[in-house]
Amino acid sequence: MSKTNYALDSGAQLPRIEAPELAYRPLPPPGRVMRIGLIGCGGISETHLQAYRQAGYEVPILCDQILQNAQRRRDEFYPEAEVTTDYRQVIERPDIDIVDLTPHPAERAELIEAALLGGKHVLSQKPFVTDLSVGRRLIDLAEARGLKLAVNQNGRWAPHFAYLREAIRAGLIGRVSAIRLAVHWDHNWIHGTPFDQVRQILLYDFGIHWFDFACSLMEGRPARSVYASINRTPSQQATPPLLAQAVIDYDDAQVSLVLDGDTTVGPEDHTFVVGSAGTARSQGPDLSRQTVTIMTEKGQFSPQLEGTWFPAGFHGAMAELMGAIEQDRPPLHNARDNLSTLSLCFAAVHSTQQHRPVDPAGVNGLA
Repeated sequence: MSKTNYALDSGAQLPRIEAPELAYRPLPPPGRVMRIGLIGCGGISETHLQAYRQAGYEVPILCDQILQNAQRRRDEFYPEAEVTTDYRQVIERPDIDIVDLTPHPAERAELIEAALLGGKHVLSQKPFVTDLSVGRRLIDLAEARGLKLAVNQNGRWAPHFAYLREAIRAGLIGRVSAIRLAVHWDHNWIHGTPFDQVRQILLYDFGIHWFDFACSLMEGRPARSVYASINRTPSQQATPPLLAQAVIDYDDAQVSLVLDGDTTVGPEDHTFVVGSAGTARSQGPDLSRQTVTIMTEKGQFSPQLEGTWFPAGFHGAMAELMGAIEQDRPPLHNARDNLSTLSLCFAAVHSTQQHRPVDPAGVNGLA
């Protein structure tokens, strides 16, 4: 291969072209006002409420088992909101359209069922469930009652992930054959928190965003196997292993995920997608500062992205649910599609325990 051809293949001499305008931003507010009732006012609720306030959404009631938590969030974001420790008061309010549920999965399934039986659309925090049969039962209930059940996979609306997804959906790089995902950051913040007791914290609670991103790009193509491993570093402070990796094999494609949660100096996040007609990449020092570059035979471009994952991703998850309700269509992050994400995540966890590749189709739960 000549030097000139090599330069072209590497993208070094591809002409710069204008980035296409893609619908990667959160949807605009719906035509009618939809009111949100929030159940669970712990740490992550701060970002939910920040996103909703910025978007102009109405949140008339906040609920938490610890009243002071609900009061604190009310005072920070919605001073006129009602506060309660009884989730039934949220579900029974006739002016509430959507219930946003943030509690941990062990508590959440019962709350999802109660909200659906109360006639409310639901945005469930991720991971949706720890047992796929429970998830299917809740999905069937939502569909039987004509309600939308979505999962807060907010990473889908991180600006760099959202633009990459829309570019690939538009066919800009052709059929995807490889996805390489590498995240190097410091996850030792969980030390001394309840998350410090979750052994599979990286693959299960954190990595699920990347499993979900892969699912969104693979367009329903079934995975054949998942092979994963975890390990500790000599310097980590957190209790669970902070090194994890997974390889997902398809009939004609492969996805690899590397998670290094003990990068205390010089963090980096990198995404690389190979297609039959081009490549797409995003890289930066963290999840908020990312540069997207897409290369095709016509040239290469880097769009100027707006927003950051926190809080834009949380705005996007709620906006997409509202749009789906208004247009009576499945939301992009609907719970039934999320079962594919969960099956990859659960298969990865099983693989670390069994030390072999695992078929996601044969896995029904986390344990």
